[in-house]
Amino acid sequence: MKTKIQKWGNSLALRIPISFAKETNLKNGSFVNLSLIEGKLVAKPLKDKEYSLKELLSKINKDNLHREFDSGNAIGNEIW
Repeated sequence: MKTKIQKWGNSLALRIPISFAKETNLKNGSFVNLSLIEGKLVAKPLKDKEYSLKELLSKINKDNLHREFDSGNAIGNEIW
């Protein structure tokens, strides 16, 4: 498939056709790893890292723990 490279700020941008995006599961904001292999530009989709609850909770410490705050009285379905 032929596509055009265009200027985007001080960089160059390559539009990815939607058919390619769907097949590679790329969405707006997805990350790819760019490399040059034998003079060819290769964009490899990067998978989002999945975290377990245990991993996330292990990162909490006294320096990044948020204080409790009062958001007012419970109303409607907030009452439990």
